[in-house]
Amino acid sequence: MAFDIKNPGLATTVQDQGRTGHYNVGIPQSGSLDQYSAELGNALVGNTAKEAVLECTYLGPVLTTDQVAVVAVTGAPVEVKVNGDAQPQWTRLQLKAGDELSFGVIRGGTRYYIAVQGGIDVPEVLGSRSTYSLGAIGGFQGRKLEAGDQVPVGTPLNAGALPDADTVPEEFRPLFAKEQAVRIVLGLYDHRLTDEGLDKLLNGEWKVTPVADRMGLRYSGPGVQWKEREQPFGAGSDPSNIVDAGYAVGSIQIPGGTQPIILHRDAVSGGGYAMVGTVISADMDLVARAAPGTSTRFVAISLDEALVARKELAELKRNARAAIGAGG
Repeated sequence: MAFDIKNPGLATTVQDQGRTGHYNVGIPQSGSLDQYSAELGNALVGNTAKEAVLECTYLGPVLTTDQVAVVAVTGAPVEVKVNGDAQPQWTRLQLKAGDELSFGVIRGGTRYYIAVQGGIDVPEVLGSRSTYSLGAIGGFQGRKLEAGDQVPVGTPLNAGALPDADTVPEEFRPLFAKEQAVRIVLGLYDHRLTDEGLDKLLNGEWKVTPVADRMGLRYSGPGVQWKEREQPFGAGSDPSNIVDAGYAVGSIQIPGGTQPIILHRDAVSGGGYAMVGTVISADMDLVARAAPGTSTRFVAISLDEALVARKELAELKRNARAAIGAGG
């Protein structure tokens, strides 16, 4: 079966859990920015967590199905419509051949996900179906969807068996708030900030700007101060420049000392800006849910606390899948 794309929306791409193991040669992991929401969508339709979904940014697609399909829409709050009639989000929906799935205006956050039983069945590239548009890798022909595309859907697992529950309980649905506390681990270059600069980073209010995409999110706020030094040979003149370093996913840079940038799943793997901290893996989904204007405070925690948070997120996912009655 396939989805026929009548209108692609603003930026709709195929994503899964991402491709790992190639960051050392400059290929980012890609994958759904809000992994939690995508995984629960897959759970509702009887998929494993690794199946590919459609990630919709702000303005979603209009698509029809050529066969009976089981879908679920999760993620940022948006009106879901089947043949023009409103349908619930975070709930399994049954589509008949020829039915049209469309969306209204997003009411918070930035991205929502269409999971379909059987998963989006595009070829794997380097172990993943995720789209990395900048490198034209993976997804549907290496790009975002366009009108007229026919997106293939895979064969359902376990003879099409579905979980017991057809909706995600409220307690397991993430919030899309206008205020966030994002946990970070300081380093590798936080020592380059003055005491005042570090205080502003951790105690100042930062707001997400409209300059935000799958590569990263830019924030505005009070700015920070860097310690004066003679720049080493090979580094640029910006006070935050270094000669070169590898970037972890979630790295925070502050070029010019004014606007922090959090690197996300499609970001480059290295460059010449100092990383003053790194968002912990458990909070990367939270960052992905931040719409422009979202007020953010950075909270410094230890590496041990970050590992505990990662364990807690994994447990939350297990409990959510259990509440739905889905397997792994």
